[in-house]
Amino acid sequence: MESIKENLYFFIPMMEGIANQFGEHCEVVLHDHSQGLESSIIAIINGHVTGRKVGDPSSNLGLEVLRGTDVNGDRHNYFTQTREGKTLRSTSIYIRDNNQQVIGALCINLDISDILQAEKTLNKMAGRPDTTPARQVEVNEVFVKDVNELLDYLIAECMSLINVAVINMTRQDKLNAIKFFDEKGVFLIKKSGEKICEFLNISKYTLYAYLGEIRGENPVIDE
Repeated sequence: MESIKENLYFFIPMMEGIANQFGEHCEVVLHDHSQGLESSIIAIINGHVTGRKVGDPSSNLGLEVLRGTDVNGDRHNYFTQTREGKTLRSTSIYIRDNNQQVIGALCINLDISDILQAEKTLNKMAGRPDTTPARQVEVNEVFVKDVNELLDYLIAECMSLINVAVINMTRQDKLNAIKFFDEKGVFLIKKSGEKICEFLNISKYTLYAYLGEIRGENPVIDE
């Protein structure tokens, strides 16, 4: 396969079949990365589950797969939560071309919030303790309508990880921050470098030099 758009005749009926099988609480999403990560969704059914639509961006997981940080790629039967508190049982299958390069993804997000609540209610009515099983595979996946929301989320995650105010960051702290962003695939997003430079208060030259240092491409420099 070389193009997702040329194979929509295959993907769309599959998506409709999955959505019809599991009902209105099952979101099915098709991403085409040739469209750019900023607007990778080219088809979606039951988008009300995560509040997304055609033209919205990839999630943070998609960035990591394209960057090569997540070498395993496909994820099956994992759990995540939306910002609204919905619990989703999800599967993400990455679509590859004839050279095994990722060109898109087919994602299934089943909202099981009502099922979990019903189970708790039935247990209470039956006088039994809550027997809801622990979720074995939880993944921190972020569903956004705008790529800037994703960048803001990853910047907040970076700040929490480094735990140092930008004004007090050392050179090493900034290197660590850029390494974090690089591994998360942030620099695959168009114009993300400008936002990271503004956040870290560094020049574009310094950003690229630090990236080169992290990747073993450039000599060490000081701003």
